Amino acid sequence: MKSITLYILLTLCTFLINTVEAQHDQLRGYTLEHGLPQSQVYDMVQDSIGYLWLGTQGGGLSRFDGASFKSWNEKDGLLSNYIHALHIANGVLYIGTRNGLSMRINNQFLNSESPQVLQILNRDDTVYLATVKGVYKVIDNKTVKAVSLHPTLDSSSINHIVFSDKAIWLATSSGLWKTSSFKNKNISRVEKGNFSALAQYKHNVYASTFNDGTFVIDTRGLEDSFLIKEPLRINALSIQNENELWVATDNSGITVIDTETHLEKFRLNTTNGLAVPHVRKVICDKQSALWIATSGGGFYKYFQNNFKHFDKNSGLKDNRVYAVHTTKNAIWNSNAEAGLVAIDSLGIHHINVPKLFSGVKIKTITSDSNGDIWAGSDGRGLLYQETVSKDSLVFTMSTNYAVKIDTLKITRTKNHVFNSDTGFPYDWIKDIEIINKTLWIATYSSGILKAEYNPETKGIAILKRFGIQENINDLLLKDIAVDEHNRLWFASKNGYLGYIENDTVTSLGKVLNTTAEIVSLLFSGNTLYLGTSGKGVWWTEIDDNLVLKKLQGEKALYSQNIYQLIFDNQGYLWVGSERGIDKVKLSTSHTIEDVFHFGRDDGFLGIETCLNAIDIDASGNLWIGAIYGLTQYQPSTTASEQRVPQLFITDIEVNYNPLDSLWGLPFTSEHKNLQLTPDQTQISFYYKTVDLNHPKEVYYRFKLNDSPYSSWTQEHTQHFSGLAYGDYEFTVQSRNSRGITSQPKSFRFFIESPLYKKNWFIVLVVSILILIVVLIAYQYVKRLQRQNTEERERLELKNNLLELEQKALRLQMNPHFIFNVLNGIKAMAIAQPDKMNTTINSFATLLRETLLNSRKDTISLEQELNTLNHYIQVEQLMASKPFIYSIKVDKDIAVEEVLIPPMLVQPFVENAIRHGILKGKKPGELSISFYSTADFLYCKIEDNGIGIFTSQQQKTKTDHQSVALEVTKERIESLSGEGAVLIEEVNNDDGTVKGTTITFKIPLETDY
Repeated sequence: MKSITLYILLTLCTFLINTVEAQHDQLRGYTLEHGLPQSQVYDMVQDSIGYLWLGTQGGGLSRFDGASFKSWNEKDGLLSNYIHALHIANGVLYIGTRNGLSMRINNQFLNSESPQVLQILNRDDTVYLATVKGVYKVIDNKTVKAVSLHPTLDSSSINHIVFSDKAIWLATSSGLWKTSSFKNKNISRVEKGNFSALAQYKHNVYASTFNDGTFVIDTRGLEDSFLIKEPLRINALSIQNENELWVATDNSGITVIDTETHLEKFRLNTTNGLAVPHVRKVICDKQSALWIATSGGGFYKYFQNNFKHFDKNSGLKDNRVYAVHTTKNAIWNSNAEAGLVAIDSLGIHHINVPKLFSGVKIKTITSDSNGDIWAGSDGRGLLYQETVSKDSLVFTMSTNYAVKIDTLKITRTKNHVFNSDTGFPYDWIKDIEIINKTLWIATYSSGILKAEYNPETKGIAILKRFGIQENINDLLLKDIAVDEHNRLWFASKNGYLGYIENDTVTSLGKVLNTTAEIVSLLFSGNTLYLGTSGKGVWWTEIDDNLVLKKLQGEKALYSQNIYQLIFDNQGYLWVGSERGIDKVKLSTSHTIEDVFHFGRDDGFLGIETCLNAIDIDASGNLWIGAIYGLTQYQPSTTASEQRVPQLFITDIEVNYNPLDSLWGLPFTSEHKNLQLTPDQTQISFYYKTVDLNHPKEVYYRFKLNDSPYSSWTQEHTQHFSGLAYGDYEFTVQSRNSRGITSQPKSFRFFIESPLYKKNWFIVLVVSILILIVVLIAYQYVKRLQRQNTEERERLELKNNLLELEQKALRLQMNPHFIFNVLNGIKAMAIAQPDKMNTTINSFATLLRETLLNSRKDTISLEQELNTLNHYIQVEQLMASKPFIYSIKVDKDIAVEEVLIPPMLVQPFVENAIRHGILKGKKPGELSISFYSTADFLYCKIEDNGIGIFTSQQQKTKTDHQSVALEVTKERIESLSGEGAVLIEEVNNDDGTVKGTTITFKIPLETDY
């Protein structure tokens, strides 16, 4: 009995160890094939943006964003390609190499030679170097200088330094040393030996030797230090997950020790995922993931989540998991063509199957009410594994030689195969469902069988077959499922859906109206969910209408190729696809409220899930089969932290020249404004959100000034060219895989306008032009004014001369006229004394009016008419023959208000009388008329004399009237313009001269 118990305990321990190792197989490696320049990674550090920086042995420096690498080496200015230490402080990346220190500042390397650097750290704004020959410090980021501490230390290899609250601890090749400050010489050796690594947690300092284990030193001095003897050959120590000491070794991977109990918790080594046992360092990133640097195996990401991964290295027969089924005590799965595996509390068990089933794909597993396993295969029929119990007697002897008999129940399994060789009709089994001990077996292309197992005969009785004749339209079945009313539902490759109730098939036809395959069926209460190939998930309430609707909502599934569907105990719908698995939160109205995607970057290492290979165990754990293994998910009630992505403007180029590097960008502040010259019209922005978990699912959008945001894209650069001058604000925003957006990041810049477009310059130029125009206009106006003045003065002078000449003519006329009148009066005195008196009276009146008017520039038309009447009357008295005359004035003319120059009409009338009428033989007729327009006063003088041209031929050039007529004409034209006087002869029909017509116009002038 004791031997059996011991055997069981040993077996239990073995399986528990295997299970623990399997549970921690959560490593994803990055090696040369992923872009890493060298597989020996000696140090890692994460910068403020989120990039992971890697120092390699021979491959130089590399930067990792979760998806791709960018590397630098000696050709780029690095001091050496062999890097031992990395550190970031104040925006500077310090790189400890074999030949000394390189500092990456603004995308450039500044180098300072020193002994090989093993560690870099800073304290009190000073950067210190632990080297193979003492301690050095960095001076102004330009050079390094040795720090003299102790003759022994100055020549020792300083492997690691830790700053505690009150002391500095140094792990060196000459022992463990302690000092209060690098500035004083009070330094002491605490322990001898070759110390390789240090760590501090609370009041304890952990000091590891290379070959003797790890000392735990209480800094309070309350107790003596003690030694943790294993592991050995330690490279580095670090505190992770708040209370775990991670010990990295060069020959046995990582050992994790509880800092409270100082007992080993677990190990990570080559048996559970690491390619090599040589580990150099472990760090934790900003997203709480651990990264492990190895020498020779690249580096690894260690997932700390609810996923536990099992694969061939963990104990499975193979990686591809075709079928998963949970029973009360175990999780059953089929591995590739390698048979069955069961996982229980004792570990992973390889199940013995008949040789016929050892090289075949098992696509479906289920169990009956007795806990017996039923498995369907591709081409080999049905496997039934029966559990048989048997009692066995155990005999034990006591110390007094008494024999004691115990009964021990022993269980074993018995396999039964049903296929065409044993009389079972079909060998290709797609799925199996058991309803009340009745087997429902879906075949690949032959319909559905209803059968029962007979334990007496150990055979299967076929109760009914359902095919084309029974109304199953498509025999290429993909899945069967049982609803809450014990109806068996089936779905086919060509999209047909139906169910069997009371041995009657109800076919619902192609319910999706598409050619998509229905590959998975899931019932939740009265709701049916359908997973399709390429068309996503559909759902419907099971009622008479059966209207299917596509599962949609605020977020979308990560793939439309649905391989698996299941609900967990918390009400989340899990959807497996070729991209991993989605955890979907549904509303009460069956819409998607949220989607949590898990892929390789999230610890779901199986990647592509396998069709319907998913189940949930009694504890609520999900078991998911995929092409790279089996994954267990343990639901957690703790809400996952939703981190807001951090966005950084990493670089800016102006006219294709870098403005700065990613290190310390003071100009990225939203309160800064970059001033650009007029020719700097091309600007490029480089921005980045580093998500080491989901690097390929970060999206960006941007806008310039108040324009709308661009569409989301994975492009993280933006170029603007040919920008106009003025103020600009570039704004960019990122979004992570969860759809969470970052705070917008803005950058202001101003393109200065060219000189000719500056407002003050434009105002100045316009002002000068206006001034020039004003000056030109002023000079032009002055010149015109001067010309007008001169012209006016000339015209006034000419007019005065004309007036003087007119007056002179009038004065000339007066003596001549007076002489003529007096001679006539003298002749009348003898012959016509009565006529003489009349002539004298008329002449006296005319003479008085002429003398009065000659002093004026203008007189009224009424005065002119009176003078003209008196003049004509005197001429009638003096004429050698009689003539008649008439004066007509248009009725619209107010003669008392219209003004006219004096003696303007008289020369024309005198010429008409003396040189026209009196020289003719006809009775004389004289007609004078006045009429006006809006601007001019017209005068028309007509006579029936000999004609003006005949009269001019008879006159002498000195004739008084001829000169007076010409001067009057010029006077009128000076007032009214050229052509203002029109003189023409009027002819009879026979061509003889009828008389003369003189017409002239003067500007209409009134006294009001």
